[in-house]
Amino acid sequence: MAKKSKTQRAKASAARAARKEQARQEEAAAAEAKKAAEDSAAATETPKRKFFKKAEKTEASASDGKQAKAQKSVEKKSEKAVAKKPKKRRFGFLKDVRSELKRVTWPTKQDVLRWSVVVVAALLFFGVYVAVLDNIIITPLLVAISGLAG
Repeated sequence: MAKKSKTQRAKASAARAARKEQARQEEAAAAEAKKAAEDSAAATETPKRKFFKKAEKTEASASDGKQAKAQKSVEKKSEKAVAKKPKKRRFGFLKDVRSELKRVTWPTKQDVLRWSVVVVAALLFFGVYVAVLDNIIITPLLVAISGLAG
């Protein structure tokens, strides 16, 4: 794939910015339309009669309470839906392990051979080092110390 020039990148960036701005404007227009619809619905409600004013107030407060409760329950359900973790399947863990193992970059035969040789060489080196340290330095030192004590 060819590398884009600065002008091509600038044009693409400007196009992305224009698309984002258009999406924002559409969202704002949709919100305004929704608000206008709610306002018009509220304006078209039947006007209250003066002689039933007290009874309607209690009904209105009761209906407002019901609406508030309904709104809260809807909000709680939406929060639960967002916060709810997906249920694990019976063998979900094993399927997850299998998918992770598919992503692993496995070593080639050459890599395994090289690292095996490195491990064996390190084991031999440290084995010889410990043997020399034990037989040439530590053992004569212990014998000299025990000879002084006796």
